[in-house]
Amino acid sequence: MNAVAASPADGARSERRQRPRRYLMCRPTHFDVTYAINPWMDPSKPVDTDLAIAQWERLRALYLELGHQVELIDPLPGLPDMVYAANGATVVDGKVLGARFRNAERAAEGPAYLDWFRTAGFTERHDPQYVNEGEGDFLVTGSWVLAGRGFRSTPAGHAEAQEFFGRPVIGLELTDPRYYHLDTALAVLDTDEVMYNPQAFTPGSLAVLRRLFPDAVLADPADAAVFGLNAVSDGLHVVLPEAATGLADQLRAAGFRPVGVDLSELLKGGGSVKCCTLELRPRH
Repeated sequence: MNAVAASPADGARSERRQRPRRYLMCRPTHFDVTYAINPWMDPSKPVDTDLAIAQWERLRALYLELGHQVELIDPLPGLPDMVYAANGATVVDGKVLGARFRNAERAAEGPAYLDWFRTAGFTERHDPQYVNEGEGDFLVTGSWVLAGRGFRSTPAGHAEAQEFFGRPVIGLELTDPRYYHLDTALAVLDTDEVMYNPQAFTPGSLAVLRRLFPDAVLADPADAAVFGLNAVSDGLHVVLPEAATGLADQLRAAGFRPVGVDLSELLKGGGSVKCCTLELRPRH
């Protein structure tokens, strides 16, 4: 992992503060690419599961070094994408909205994650009726839940989330199949600060983002293509793919401390830092 030091920033940005987080992760013990449900997946290309595990372990160790808590869910045979824990649920104020996957290959992951939350003592759980793919398409800011649609999660799933969480859900239409989940095209940096790829959204959704986040960090196509927006922020440190060097420079200029990691093997399944990380937000 390559930590990138922060440079001085003026104003409030120089006073950014880390907030300890609690994450859920799943070791890629059974990771493989045996089917293709997004443009990144190619079953004809070899997958090095041992390398995927080593890269994932470095990410987990980094979270612990940064002072965060990491819970683990047991990986299940036959579910190679279970490593992408962000898709398994959405947790807001201690309330757990389960996932319902569009693709049959991943359908069993939803119940597996809900079972973990049940045994972990989360009492407010909802098994969804409509398709949503967890934090793949639900990203939580201080004021809203941003919700992706167009490839996986549905407007009905967005409405179900708003009713369950009691928070405004802002639907955003994705247009590029390479960025099939919202967390591949947008990342929450701190409260109501985000970074995103303008080319991944319809004109109407882009107008909404510009209205809500006029000072957002905008990723260029090169950084988006290496999954630079599939990132995790604790309000100070932003963990992102190390290949997204231009995005790291922008984050540093905005007062954040970007930390680059290599998850290139897991990118073969269409996921990176955020995909591997489900935030367990406590009740406030």
